[in-house]
Amino acid sequence: MSINEGLIEWVSESLEPLGTVTTRKMMGAATLYLDGIIFAISDDGEIWFKEDAESAVIWDEAGCERFTFTGKDGRLETMNYRRAPSDVYDDSEAMRLWAALAVEAGLRGAAKKKPKRASPA
Repeated sequence: MSINEGLIEWVSESLEPLGTVTTRKMMGAATLYLDGIIFAISDDGEIWFKEDAESAVIWDEAGCERFTFTGKDGRLETMNYRRAPSDVYDDSEAMRLWAALAVEAGLRGAAKKKPKRASPA
């Protein structure tokens, strides 16, 4: 796993009209946020956009494969991310279109999380 800083810079520049892209490095890859909403991961020079049940059919229709990895127990695991279509790497309009779909999934995921309760004093 490796992080391609040039790719992350391209994503940031392409999405500038939508907001600010920030990253968090994790296990040799990077999680990408748009104005604080998780929308993608970058791993080995590729972008993987966040998906959910509502957007899965769109990713399926575009032929975007699911992110998989081998777990510690040797089993193949999947995550709710899809390989970016090839046009996002050289077309900023395509990057914005697919990233917006991923941000929507990120927003829906964040809305489902319950707020933490304050611990009793």
